[in-house]
Parts: sequence; C-alpha cells; structure tokens
Amino acid sequence: MTYDQFKESIALSTPPEGISVLLKALWYDAKGDWEAAHDIAQSSEGTRSYDRLHAYLHRVEGDTWNAGYWYRRAGSETFNGSLKEEWEELARYFSEKI
Repeated sequence: MTYDQFKESIALSTPPEGISVLLKALWYDAKGDWEAAHDIAQSSEGTRSYDRLHAYLHRVEGDTWNAGYWYRRAGSETFNGSLKEEWEELARYFSEKI
C-alpha cells in the first residue's frame, strides 16, 4: 500500500486488510485510539521499528521523558518536528520499507 492510499484509508471505519501491523498502529493513532496503537508498539519491544513507533506514541501522550527513552532504544534521534510531521514520516517509512 502506498503512503497516499494509506492516508486515504483513515476515512474508513476499520483498518484496511493486508496492511502491516506498524501501519495499523498509525491508523489507530490517526483515529484517536492511542491505546490500540500503543498495544501494537509494545507487542515487539526491542525491534527498532516498534521502538521508534513507541517513541512517537509517548510524544503524542506528552510523556517526553519516556519518548526519549524509546528514541534511544530505537537508535534514533529525537524528532524535532510536529507530531503531524512525525506521523507522516513514519507512515511513509512503514509504507515503503516494511
């Protein structure tokens, strides 16, 4: 699924079939279901992409200390842009690479 197709899927009432679990987490986040997204991030702790998603979700929550921990676990720099920009960067990455 392309990034544009994924972004359009946010209008659906359920996540599209066949998308990656990481995209599904971002889909839930976009729909305001932080818990469902966070459950996915926690499901594979220690995996770089999941830890990176986890960092973003703690930023969404407003827990910058915990976000910093997950950025470090993911081997990633702290994202300095807006939450929207970070969501888009992750969605593009997960659409293209995973």
